[in-house]
Amino acid sequence: MMKFDHLALPVSSLDRSRDWYIAALGLKVEFEIPARHAVALQDGEGFAIFLEERAGVAPNGIALWFRVDDVDKTFAEWTARGVAFALPPQKNFWGYGPELVDPDGYIVRLWDERTMKEK
Repeated sequence: MMKFDHLALPVSSLDRSRDWYIAALGLKVEFEIPARHAVALQDGEGFAIFLEERAGVAPNGIALWFRVDDVDKTFAEWTARGVAFALPPQKNFWGYGPELVDPDGYIVRLWDERTMKEK
């Protein structure tokens, strides 16, 4: 068996990105490495994103997909708590869901299994 478990994502400001991923997506700090200007954020299912502060960060078309229980419900709840979406839930080339953009321009997409099949 093989399972994708960790991803390193370069960011221009560790504090700003850490705060955004926690506030917008609800990720939790697993641990921090101050000497490396890095933090590991976990999604609740065991996947961790390592944010590492680096110079010259460019999004280069990188997109992250997060599965949620219900795309439309999540969009409504997150919008009500002030999360800014770049696009509302809609049919896209990859399926159905909304898009956010993190502080460095990385695209974050939400999807769920039901709407992937229905829409």
